[in-house]
This record gives sequence, structure tokens and C-alpha cells, in this order.
Amino acid sequence: MLTKTYGYFMNKLKFEELNLSKETLKAISDMGFKETTPIQEKSIPEIILGKDVIGQASTGTGKTAAFGLPAIEKIDPKLSFTQVLILCPTRELAVQVSSELNKFLKYKNNISAVPVYGGQPIQRQLSELRKFPKIVVGTPGRTLDHIERGSLRLNKVKMVILDEADEMLDMGFRHDIEQILSGTPKNRQTVLFSATMSREILALTKKFQKDPKLIKVANEKASSNVIEQSYFDIEQPQKTKLLAQLLTEHNPKLSIVFCNTKRNVDSVCRNLRANGFSSSAIHGDIRQNKRDSIMNQFRKEKVNILVATDVAARGIDVSNVEVVFNYGIPKERESYVHRIGRTGRAGKTGKAISLVSRNEVRDLHDIMRFTRSDIKREKANNLPEINFISKNRERSMPQKFPRKKKMTKAPKGSKKERRPSWM
Repeated sequence: MLTKTYGYFMNKLKFEELNLSKETLKAISDMGFKETTPIQEKSIPEIILGKDVIGQASTGTGKTAAFGLPAIEKIDPKLSFTQVLILCPTRELAVQVSSELNKFLKYKNNISAVPVYGGQPIQRQLSELRKFPKIVVGTPGRTLDHIERGSLRLNKVKMVILDEADEMLDMGFRHDIEQILSGTPKNRQTVLFSATMSREILALTKKFQKDPKLIKVANEKASSNVIEQSYFDIEQPQKTKLLAQLLTEHNPKLSIVFCNTKRNVDSVCRNLRANGFSSSAIHGDIRQNKRDSIMNQFRKEKVNILVATDVAARGIDVSNVEVVFNYGIPKERESYVHRIGRTGRAGKTGKAISLVSRNEVRDLHDIMRFTRSDIKREKANNLPEINFISKNRERSMPQKFPRKKKMTKAPKGSKKERRPSWM
């Protein structure tokens, strides 16, 4: 039976009010955290008690600490085997989660988190696993590879955590996940975090969890409270020009530009560089060692603009990203929430700016309904040639949209180019 707990709370708990060790509390204090987020407030006590939990929360709600802190507290440093396994959909997220956990482990002796993922030399990971790390954070494919090699043994694991489970299933990892879980003890504790609750997720919980408690925080509206959202009406060919203007006007120290395709990522990055902006591209076709190098440069502010696809950007956790740009509007509403969650982190405010072409207006309208957000419409300055879409449009989002008119043919003998009749 699935027990529901909804996270709408007026008063925030302090970490000192939770059943955490002095060493963990000291590490949390060093990181500058004082109050829990709703997902942390409700998840941490339940996980410490040993219950199976489903945490429904989106990126930017503090879910890494929600499952990571209680996992750390349940580890016995005297036992020399892997006690916690955390599965993540991407290499970037595995690295980010591992890094975050090691910060929490600052004052814990003989406990460490080790990431394992594809694209990194296998020998380096084998060397780390021979030390029997207490926590392993891995992608499903590489984790299964280590299990089959015998370099990772999960026969005594106490807890398995699935982070961003919906994304792992979308990426086709269901078989790998089930194979991994089937090789762990039946009395293990299973914790699952997901932004959405699909049929596949429910089937997975039914098969591998015991009477799980569903902890659902307030809708994505909560995460957008510290994010100023706006959009511009813009035709596709003019987007790069407007993006350059907005980058110049806002002049963010760090920003992320999201594109829907790898081709757009490469094109936008080239154009930004040609206009003197410090930018780097990151997507699935870029080798892992280069992606790691780009991310290090971005964190150190040696590169100010990261142009990325949704999948490649999973796991990016840089607290001082000031602006997120949606160069293309995502078809999946949850992707929009994940994107804007890259800014406004650690209690800071952020901005999310979307460039919306004619055929993307419906998608934006769906996003506004889904997130219950009032995304403010803005007008571009000093770009009169791109405002022909906006000047006759009402302030509110239209319910119906005109069909695209057919191309008109130029008269015979005319040298004029064919063009749409509305131009």
C-alpha cells in the first residue's frame, strides 16, 4: 500500500532538529545550510527509520541531501563492504551526487562515495572499488558492468537509491535497473526519487519496494518562487541575435543556454564565440573527458556560458548560475522545470528567459498551466525587425492560433523571390 505525505509547510525545520550526527551537522554548517527544504524535512526522518520511500520532487529542491544524509547516517564504518548503492541516469549526475556526498562526509572517517560511469578509464574505477567504498554512485550500465566483472559486490548492500528514476526509465535503463536490484538482498531498503509518477515508476515500486511512503512536495511552483521567469516572441532566424543582446544586457557571470538538439547546441555555441562570448558546448556526442574539462572550466568561471542539451545538462549543480536561457522550448513540461532549476539555487535568486518562436507558443502555454506560473512577456529592445509577431498580439496567451499561410508565387517573368504573403 502506498502512503501519501504532502509537503506544504509554513515553518522550516533546522538540520539540528533532525536525528543527524555531530559530524554530519558540522559538515552541513560548513556548507552554509541551516534550514531544510520540504523534501528534506519529510524524507530524512522516514529514511533514517528504515522505511522504503518514494520522493516526488523536481531538480533544485534539495533531494540529494534528502536521501544522502540519512544514507550516510545508516553506514557502519567498521564494515568493509559497499553498504549503499545510488543509481543515476547520467555520468554528470553521478559525479555531482558523489561530490555532494563527500562534502557531507567531511568529518566522517573511513567513509567515502565513489562514482562509476561510462567514458572514464575502467582501471581507475577498478582501483577505487578494490578499496571497498561504503557508497557507490553509478550509472546503470557501468554499475552492471562492474557487477558482471566481480569488481562490485552488492550481496550485503543495505540500501539502494534510484535518483531521477523517471529519467533512467526514459533512457531505457529499466532492464539494467531490474537486473541490479534483483542481485541485492531482499531485506534491503529501497529509496526512489522521481520528478514524475508514471505507470513504469509505479510498476517498479510495486516490484522492488515494501509498503513505500510517497512524499510529495508542493508543485514546481515552489521552486519558481526565487526564479524570475519571462519570455520573448521571436522568429527562429532571429533568436541568436536576441540571445546575444540579452547576454550583453544582463551580463551574467554564469549562464546556461538550453537547446533541443545537438545541432542547435553546436550552432549557437559557434555564433556566440564569433560574437566574442566565452561559451562551450556540451552534449552526448562530446567525449566524457572533454565534458569533464568543460564543466570544470564553467565552475571556475573560466567559461561564462554553457550551451547544452537536456540530457547532457543532467547533474549540473553550480550554485551561482544567474540566468538560464531556453533557446528552444522543450516538448516535455518537466524538462522546463529541470532547466530553470539550474538557477535560483542555494537560496539565491535567478532568471529564466525563454525565446519563443511562432510554433512554440502552444508548448509555452502548456508549461504555464503545468507549473502554474505567470511567465512574463517581454519586448526586445532595438530589434524592430523581429517585433512583427508581438506588436499585434494581445497581452494574454491566445487560445487559438492562425494557420500558417501558403507561399505566394511571384508573377511570371518577375525576379522577385517567393515569400510568405504575411511578410
